[in-house]
Formats: sequence, C-alpha cells, structure tokens
Amino acid sequence: MSGTEAHLPELVPVLSRGKHRSPRQGACFMELASYLAGERWSDHPACTHPLLAALARDVNDYSSDAGRSRLARLIPSVIGLTGDDLHIDARIALLSARMALPVAAAPRQQVMAVAVLACERVLAGLDGRPEGWLDQQSRAALAQTPQAARWARGFTGTAAISAKAFRRHSAPATVHAAVQGIAQACVPQPDQMLCDLLASAIGECAARCGRPSGPSTSRDTTMLAAAH
Repeated sequence: MSGTEAHLPELVPVLSRGKHRSPRQGACFMELASYLAGERWSDHPACTHPLLAALARDVNDYSSDAGRSRLARLIPSVIGLTGDDLHIDARIALLSARMALPVAAAPRQQVMAVAVLACERVLAGLDGRPEGWLDQQSRAALAQTPQAARWARGFTGTAAISAKAFRRHSAPATVHAAVQGIAQACVPQPDQMLCDLLASAIGECAARCGRPSGPSTSRDTTMLAAAH
C-alpha cells in the first residue's frame, strides 16, 4: 500500500446536496474542503473566503448528481483563498450576475442587471473610476438584455450602497440568485455553466489573494477520485 493510500480516511464521502453531520452521511463541496484543509468538519471552513464558499455550496446543491461529481477536482483550489479585500466580494458577485443575466428568466434578469450595476458601482468606488463606468464584459452582458438593463438603470438611479451592506447582504444574495437562475434556465448544459462559474470565481479569488489556484497534491487527487 502506498503512503498516499495509507493516509486516506476509512470512508471517503461522496459529494451530495446539503449539509452533513459526518463524512458517513456524505459531503458537500465545502465540507470536503474543510477535511482536506485539516479543519473541523464544516461547510463554513475558515480556509476559504466566505462568499466563494457560499458560491461553492450553492453550485454543489444546484448541480445534478452527474454534474456535482465533476466539481470534485476544484475542491483543493479553494483552500487558502481568503482575505478582507472587498474587491473579492465584488468580483465574485459580478461574475455570477454577468453569467446568469443572459440565460435567467425575465424577472430574474432584472435582479441580475441591478446586481451588475451595483457591483460595478462598488468597484468604481474602490478603484477611483467615474460613477457609471462599466467594463466591456458588463456592457456586453447588459446589451444582451436591453429591457432588463433599462429597468435596472431606472431602479438603481444614483443610490449608494455601503461596503458593509454589500458584503453582508447584496453580494451573497446576488450569488444565490445567479446560481438559482442558471440552474433553472432553459439552457443545454446548466451543470457546465455552474462549474465554469465556480472555476472562474476561484481564479478571480486566487488572483486577488496573490497566489495561483494550483494543482492538488497526490493525496488530494486520490481522495477526490474516490469522492466522484
């Protein structure tokens, strides 16, 4: 038996929906991350930025069983990705809103369009850009849903949002609504979209935290293969 195999747990949990009291009942994405990080069994481990962890939990829960198994390779990449920079919250929420905006049902498109504008406003304040400035990807996403974009601009006006309120309420609500919108959208491969969203958010967070989202160790790879 190899050293890697010798240190694997007796029972490798399989990824499944929801919260689990112990590995014997299964594991969600973040619970398995907590184990790999050497933390107490939890779906809210300290090793991962809270909003990235929230996104991972939602993607885990809204993916199909087949789609969820493909998420396992991403688990080691979230370990150690955390920080207090509000850019992280704003970028993750913006990525989520932009991906959901073109495919979500019409009422949710309005919510996502508002979220895009709100995230851009927060980022403009952080980076010293003029109010109303949008990057090219945000402009392109809004252009695909002109009615929702028009409604969102009228709804948001010049209302300001505090950093505290954005981090505690707006960003988590945006991420949850975006994942739900993608999962329920009439698109060929919602699971792949959700996986791509999580992978993009991990990359964004890694860049902000100053480290690459590197490959897993051989121990992690062996364990995650069993968790599929």
